[in-house]
Amino acid sequence: MNTAPSPLPAIGEGKKQLIVFDFDCLSAFNNVVLASKKIADALADEQAEEHVTDSDSSNTPSPPRFITAHVQPYRSLVDQDTDRYVHECLNPSLRAELQRRKSSEQFTDLCSDLLIKLHAQGATPDDIKTCLQTLPFHPGVKRGVVNLKMAGQTTFFLLSNSNTIYIDTILRHHKLESLFDQIVTNPAHFSQQGALILQRRIPATEEKQHGCKVGCSANMCKGQELEAFLERNGGRNSFERIIYVGDGGNDYCPVLRLNKNDLAFVRKFRGLQTRIHKQGNVKAAIKYWNGAWELEGYLNELRGQPALEY
Repeated sequence: MNTAPSPLPAIGEGKKQLIVFDFDCLSAFNNVVLASKKIADALADEQAEEHVTDSDSSNTPSPPRFITAHVQPYRSLVDQDTDRYVHECLNPSLRAELQRRKSSEQFTDLCSDLLIKLHAQGATPDDIKTCLQTLPFHPGVKRGVVNLKMAGQTTFFLLSNSNTIYIDTILRHHKLESLFDQIVTNPAHFSQQGALILQRRIPATEEKQHGCKVGCSANMCKGQELEAFLERNGGRNSFERIIYVGDGGNDYCPVLRLNKNDLAFVRKFRGLQTRIHKQGNVKAAIKYWNGAWELEGYLNELRGQPALEY
């Protein structure tokens, strides 16, 4: 397994990189101290089970840009993403129903059904938005991404299994609506009656499904979405390197598509780490992180600044 150097090399002058984020990692609060390896392993196995339903490594000339991709479910304590958080705030019985049903149903379809139930039980669009605005961003991660964005040279891409309403509401509340150059997620809107209507990015009725063999969920293949983003933006050679920030098992597919000069910032004790350890085949250099302060340090290094020492 390829381990990233420490400190990380900053991008060269005049070059650009791409950073891809999962939304969960962007809002990475971590206030829980794991009591034992057994608990950590159980958490990782649960994440892998929930989300699991090749890349060109040829030597090419250094491209002019870097790209960063972020992946998004939100977990504040042990297991808290946007889909669960809304029900935890507004109707805990639906949060429990989600837990009971998630192993036997497509996750986006399940969330869609529960949002209809949430509306039927009286929740309004303002209730949902107010709830989402209470979901905190760790100040260290916020600092890290804002400073990296201001430094230039980095394209920000959000690749998320959440939805447009959740992401837009949270980013606007934290004044980060201009952070990402592109966002790919599941479409959602409020109906005239006030229900939040959630759909798969690739509808079940679509004749051409993604057909991923790695284990992406039916609504979206994140690996294919990353490749499509690159095609829309001048191809892989438009970026000197790709940095992928992820934690869930469904981030394994895009991480497999990274090359040896790319970086994967992998959150510990989650499904992505579990799949990498069990299945391997990752070409990119890997940096593991747990606390948000560690991720902030890596983001600082990407722009040539030292990580804070603790």
